[in-house]
Amino acid sequence: MAGWKSLKDMTVLSKPLPRLDGPDKVAGQAKYTHDMHPKGLLYAGLLVSPHPAARVVKIDASKVRRLPGVKAVLTDVHPTGTVRYAGEEIAAVAATSPEVLEDALELFEVEYETLPFVADIDSAMQENAPRVFANRPNIRDPRVRGEGDVDAGFARADAVVEGEYRTQVQTHSTLETHGSMVYWEGDELVIYDSTQAVHGVREGVAKFLDMPVNKVRVVCKHMGAGFGSKLQPGRYTAIAARLAKETGAPVKLMLTRKQDFLGGGNRPNSISHVKLAATKDGKLTAFYAKTYGTAGIGTNAGIRLPFIYTIPNWKHEHYDVFTNAGPARAFRAPGCPQASFVMEQLMDELAEKLNMDPLEFRLKNDSNATRQKEWRLGAKKFGWQRRHKKPGADTGRYKRGMGLAASIWWPGGRGTKATMTIYPDGTLDVKCGTQDIGTGTRTYMAMVAAEELDIPMKRIRPMLGDSNFPKSGASGGSTTTPSVGPAIKNTSERAKTKLMDLAAQFLGVPATDLAWDSGTVYMKTNPVKKLTWDELCQLLGTETLEVHGQWVEGLSSRGVAGCQFAEVTVDTWTGQIQVNKIVAVADCGLILNRLTTESQVNGAILQGISYALLEERHMDPETGTMVNANYGDYKILGAKETPAIEVIFYDEPERGVIGIGEPPTIPTNAAIANAVYNATGVRMYELPMTPDRVLTALEAHQFAGKED
Repeated sequence: MAGWKSLKDMTVLSKPLPRLDGPDKVAGQAKYTHDMHPKGLLYAGLLVSPHPAARVVKIDASKVRRLPGVKAVLTDVHPTGTVRYAGEEIAAVAATSPEVLEDALELFEVEYETLPFVADIDSAMQENAPRVFANRPNIRDPRVRGEGDVDAGFARADAVVEGEYRTQVQTHSTLETHGSMVYWEGDELVIYDSTQAVHGVREGVAKFLDMPVNKVRVVCKHMGAGFGSKLQPGRYTAIAARLAKETGAPVKLMLTRKQDFLGGGNRPNSISHVKLAATKDGKLTAFYAKTYGTAGIGTNAGIRLPFIYTIPNWKHEHYDVFTNAGPARAFRAPGCPQASFVMEQLMDELAEKLNMDPLEFRLKNDSNATRQKEWRLGAKKFGWQRRHKKPGADTGRYKRGMGLAASIWWPGGRGTKATMTIYPDGTLDVKCGTQDIGTGTRTYMAMVAAEELDIPMKRIRPMLGDSNFPKSGASGGSTTTPSVGPAIKNTSERAKTKLMDLAAQFLGVPATDLAWDSGTVYMKTNPVKKLTWDELCQLLGTETLEVHGQWVEGLSSRGVAGCQFAEVTVDTWTGQIQVNKIVAVADCGLILNRLTTESQVNGAILQGISYALLEERHMDPETGTMVNANYGDYKILGAKETPAIEVIFYDEPERGVIGIGEPPTIPTNAAIANAVYNATGVRMYELPMTPDRVLTALEAHQFAGKED
């Protein structure tokens, strides 16, 4: 199969085109799972535990069942009866209206045997802390990785820095909560789900309900954000299916906002004890890290250290810690924003100790050839030469500073299949069992087909978000575009070949004598003899042409470099940090749609700023539950905090398609932290960098200065 066209020959791809679903979303016509209201719909809800640790002794649902409008009740939805976090499912009910549902949930009478709990990582790590799981300690055995001789590396160093860094638990806070609307058609189950993985949910629910996979269909036409939290089926989907089976009616079960905060996933926190060393010529020699993180009752709370830079000798010991909190789920570049916060500040500290410019120090230790160019390009655009050489040089209340940080992301494309159906009227459908989670997937599906077939996009109907369509992977890990794009191209190429064969039969010549240009087939030796796209499709008569294609190695690649520069102003009276500007250099490979790509980078940066300055889950040590489980108390970046953002695309179309959803969110927090230090001369060792923490750090620095 042919490779991608050169940029100069592309007429559709790599252009800034608006999303096809934009008008429907603006007009409120796009249907999300939350919007599904079939006739006879029942509203379902979950009774969840108010306790972080308890045994369910007895559930009395007699009053619930007697309430008019209640159609079904389940009291066996918890798999063990032992609750390990506040918000865990205990029972479920389906009712004729949201009002009846609300009343019904208040009528359950549950007897709990409450148990000791630990709500935060520091408490859980204490020797006498209550165990989250009775048969295992809260601190799991370490995962140890490393290379070289760490002791020797530190021994030959001329400068060493070390410290403790902390990052917080961040919740996904998706605008559309997790949930499903389900109904049965005989023995077949249809699920409308807010998901990043229609095929994954199909397989998971089939397994949970012990039914054939081909009897389950999952649909997700539009989805109100996931960020990784919707990559797997939820228990709520199987519960909704059971309620629908019992009632013979469609059932919708959407988590409440609080339930979503408590159990819908989160980014694990981290505690990092780290040490980094270099020689006086600026070459890194050794790195050591001992890290802890909690994913609540889940696992995989790792932090990816060391990060970005080439270090010949390193060792990393990581310990997962159990707490009585909802389990973590994948969150936009898992383990990387935490690592960036640690590593990039260590790099700045070490550069200062060596009396080197932080940028030059990085260039000496960054082996990524693409990022070497990106560093220089970004620094020039940003005006890095204006940076204060002495941190805290500004006088007065407001202090300005600059910082920088880098990113890397690894995954690439994988097996995805697609189907194209061409109709005699010249229109066509492109089907792929992927999901558009807000990134513009359906738009570039149409763009790729239009580019390959040389026809207008208005002739193409991209169809996705249905497990009955050809299989694709989950939309996560920045793998969607490098998986789906090549599959659509391959399918389009095969369709073109089939149409060329059809034209050859009609013209009575070998297909090798024909050429394709601008949607028209013509004879190489007699260009006047030709068939336009419409004439080609009319040859189908009353039939349709169906073509199958798949992901092809070489049309996409993996490994995404990038870097960012941040300028901030710190109000030393209030502790408020204002991000003034972010310049992001994004490694993009072949860009399919420049407008949606820029949107992805902008969104990633905004989420990174929010992580750096605002977002944090607060757990009450007395009750063991999240106290800010709502949008009023859980602060997320808004318009007032949004800075000027300049996105610079580093085009490498020869690499094919790569994913860009995750990499730009990784370095933002670290670039801001380094800018804060440049502004104030005070290092921030904990996220988020809220005003109270800034003021505490400034006061401690001032007090230390007086002591000196």
